[in-house]
Amino acid sequence: MRHFWLLTSLIIVFSTSALAQKAVKIGGTVTDENGNPIELATIRLEGTAIGTVSNLKGRYSLKFESRDSVTVIFSMLGYQTRKRKLVRPQGNISLNITLPPMNFELGEVSVTERRRQTGTIQQIETKQNRLAPDASGGSIEAVIATQAGVSSNNELSSQYNVRGGSFDENMVYVNGIEIYRPLLIRSGQQEGLSFINPDMVQSVGFSTGGYEAKYGDKMSSVLDITYKKPERLEGSASVSLLGASAYVGIATKKLTWTNGVRYKTNQYLLGTLDTKGEYNPRYIDYQTYLDWTPSKRWGIGVIGNISENRYNFQPEDRYTRFGTLSNVREFKVYFEGQEKDLFRTLFGTAYATYRLNEQNSLTLQASAFHTKEQETYDITGQYWLNSLDSGTQVDGTTNEEETSETIGVGTYMEHARNYLTAEVQSYSITGRHRLKSHSLQWGAEFKRERIKDRMREWEMRDSAGYSMPQTSEGPELFYTLRSRNETDSKRYGFYLQDTYRFRSTAGLFTLTAGIRGSYWNWNKEFIFSPRASLALIPAFNEKFTLRVAAGVYYQAPFYKEFRDTTQVDGIATVSLNRDIRSQRSLHFVAGGDYNFRAMERPFHFSMEVYYKALGNLIPYNIDNVRISYYGRNLSKGYATGIDMKLFGEFVPGTDSWLSFSLMKTEEKINGQWLPRPTDQRYRLSLYFTDYFPGSRKWKMNLKGTLAGGLPFGPPHSGREAAVFRTSPYRRVDIGMSRCIIDRSERENKRGIRSLWLGVDIFNLLNISNVNSYYWVTDTRNNQFAVPNYLTSRQINVRLLLDF
Repeated sequence: MRHFWLLTSLIIVFSTSALAQKAVKIGGTVTDENGNPIELATIRLEGTAIGTVSNLKGRYSLKFESRDSVTVIFSMLGYQTRKRKLVRPQGNISLNITLPPMNFELGEVSVTERRRQTGTIQQIETKQNRLAPDASGGSIEAVIATQAGVSSNNELSSQYNVRGGSFDENMVYVNGIEIYRPLLIRSGQQEGLSFINPDMVQSVGFSTGGYEAKYGDKMSSVLDITYKKPERLEGSASVSLLGASAYVGIATKKLTWTNGVRYKTNQYLLGTLDTKGEYNPRYIDYQTYLDWTPSKRWGIGVIGNISENRYNFQPEDRYTRFGTLSNVREFKVYFEGQEKDLFRTLFGTAYATYRLNEQNSLTLQASAFHTKEQETYDITGQYWLNSLDSGTQVDGTTNEEETSETIGVGTYMEHARNYLTAEVQSYSITGRHRLKSHSLQWGAEFKRERIKDRMREWEMRDSAGYSMPQTSEGPELFYTLRSRNETDSKRYGFYLQDTYRFRSTAGLFTLTAGIRGSYWNWNKEFIFSPRASLALIPAFNEKFTLRVAAGVYYQAPFYKEFRDTTQVDGIATVSLNRDIRSQRSLHFVAGGDYNFRAMERPFHFSMEVYYKALGNLIPYNIDNVRISYYGRNLSKGYATGIDMKLFGEFVPGTDSWLSFSLMKTEEKINGQWLPRPTDQRYRLSLYFTDYFPGSRKWKMNLKGTLAGGLPFGPPHSGREAAVFRTSPYRRVDIGMSRCIIDRSERENKRGIRSLWLGVDIFNLLNISNVNSYYWVTDTRNNQFAVPNYLTSRQINVRLLLDF
């Protein structure tokens, strides 16, 4: 009997061993709720290191040794995790899975985990920005300015700098079409609305460097916007002390049509500036996006935009105090005259897409941009520069009365009659093809640019009884400029790139490589740009993503870059430099992401280090948001730094992030290394969201920025004179919102879906940030930089309605 049980045990052991050694293969497709394949989904066996990922079509295949039971886990960032338990699996098993999206609702804010970034474009979540405090009126650029590697020191402007580059080095695309902005704008007060209508935005992609070959010839960054296609009738409206907007989206089976109109005025904010007067800025635009799909093979779309920005200003007086506690200066000015500016732009694009099949498509696209700009002003100012003495000690006591000494009295007159019209026409053909693990994209483009420019500016200064410069025949103008130029040029370009995904024992690789070339008939220059990036999801830990990228990027000159200014007999004239060459930047980027959970909530940490070798640079000066170029390739330089960002649910069910950047950028001019105008050594940005305990109908948004100062020097002087730095930029904005009506969970409910009432406090700490400087001279010919402060503390009230 004992031998019988021993034999039986041996049979069971050997049978179990044989079963354990039997190979099992499972395979299938991972899709979302709409049946679309999910690529890069993770499929793994619970409790083991065995796993794989789905391919571009959502398919996967996984082999393992059979056992009594095995649990297969399907996961993907942005989707709910699913598990399937298999009991004693054998042979080939087909297992298809559907992953629902992972959504957390907080009023009108949808907070989702982020999809894994395997390229150089990161996806930016902007839905929560609708309730965020923003002096620019809720622009997409306000969210971009809080990202790592990005800086913006002017709340009145939507412009931003990326990793030491200028405003002009940033590309903006909407549905694949490059967007242009007006050329004559010199200050954030005049700027008005940016092109991007946030109510119409579906997705936002952003790259701070090392981007793909399909994007054009700029040296710093890419902002890639896709407008939405509504699934049903929807709309929204908002109103605040800064303006109003309205949006309506219509959807049928084959057609979607979105319309947005915006009105903005900075009059309320401008009233907090040191210069008092009658501000009358009015900015309005209308945008429409229509997409028609008559069949499965054809898609036709149209985007149109009409924008008019008017800025009228009659200054009255200005009172500014600056200096230190022991050396206080007072600047008083009384004005006469006015300024009238007009920036009117028209933009339209149409495209037709033909889909040969699911793997191949062709798109024909045509677009046109027209801008008409005029900047006119005649302003006279009578000023006094005083030195104040406050709180001096007299016989051991403090004298609270101030005494002043006039150290400068003068007059200045400014005059401008600047007119510019510009037209850009673009025609392109692009293609997309999928071949197994390859995703191929190519394109060819033709552009025609016509610009007509008429400029006349002069400035006279009479300080303390004598004019500068002074001659025996009387006073001369301090600065004068004349320009009459026209251009008509053509550009030709092409690109070809491939994205290849493959797996090895090291993990899942994503390789994107491409080339880009273009020719400009103005200077007979051909530029060639190879670019490549490689991402790895390592097999040892799928929570990591590692990335490297490198490429050659050119800044193809646009009109402002090749305007060469020369001065003869005190008069500056502008000629167009046909010998200009494209500025060049060689990017090296290395970084990675780490996805983890803390306090039972998802978090995401990313870090990148970079080095940009710059050549053929065209030096420039920045005054507010106006860039004045030298018009010639005179220098070389570099930019290097590190960017870090922590993103996650600091409060359950909300999105918040903290970004920190360190950077240094210099260029060599006439044998001397000088900091570039955008050399901001450090920047810390915070975006924090919270809600009241026990009630998610109350929501709070906090935005904070701490950034280093920027180089500056006297106007109309060389970069060598920019030896000073502005004070650090420090600003905190806070907003509180209350949900009055919330029917968002009732999907079939018609009418009002939500209604939010909000109150914002801009510049909560009432810090006087410096935007630029006005230079005056005292009786001893000493120059003083009088700061032009930005907006002070202000309260805004807003109402947001969705239906």
